[in-house]
Amino acid sequence: MALLISLASTSASSGVEPLRLGNALPPLQGEYLTGKSATLPTAASGKTTLVLLGFTYASRVPVEAWGEWFRDTIGIGPDRTFFEVPMIGGMAKMGRWFIDRGMRKGTPAALHENVITVYANTGEWKKRLAVSSTNDKDAFLIVLDRDGVVRWLHHGPFDSVRVQEVMAVWAEVHK
Repeated sequence: MALLISLASTSASSGVEPLRLGNALPPLQGEYLTGKSATLPTAASGKTTLVLLGFTYASRVPVEAWGEWFRDTIGIGPDRTFFEVPMIGGMAKMGRWFIDRGMRKGTPAALHENVITVYANTGEWKKRLAVSSTNDKDAFLIVLDRDGVVRWLHHGPFDSVRVQEVMAVWAEVHK
């Protein structure tokens, strides 16, 4: 019984708080497709940034749609950027070499430092963003200001209503 109580209290005190507007983005560590280490929000420092997280293979479709929209509409520049962040946990971690190789082949070299693969602490991020089996195929979007503060959160497929929201937030944050 004492073991169960101990496990329950350890789990309850995991310290993972939901991500909210106005929060600084907690450190998110991974690797660019170039193989170099990357940490958000440090990699986005000084830039207004759209972060696109995906937690399943199926989520790559909305993540890539949002990324394409960003590149075509807002564009990458000295004061703005985006990152696609595949969050790979569980048994899939065993295929890391194969997964990264496939992503490198499918991503233009010019964008290799706009993709950050994350293989650790994905469970914590699922808790932060309330990822569940009913929404794990969604793209999880975060707009960060130049200081790494969360200014907009959303999850779902690419859609025109959300595009208008992103554009409004982007205009306000990117002044």
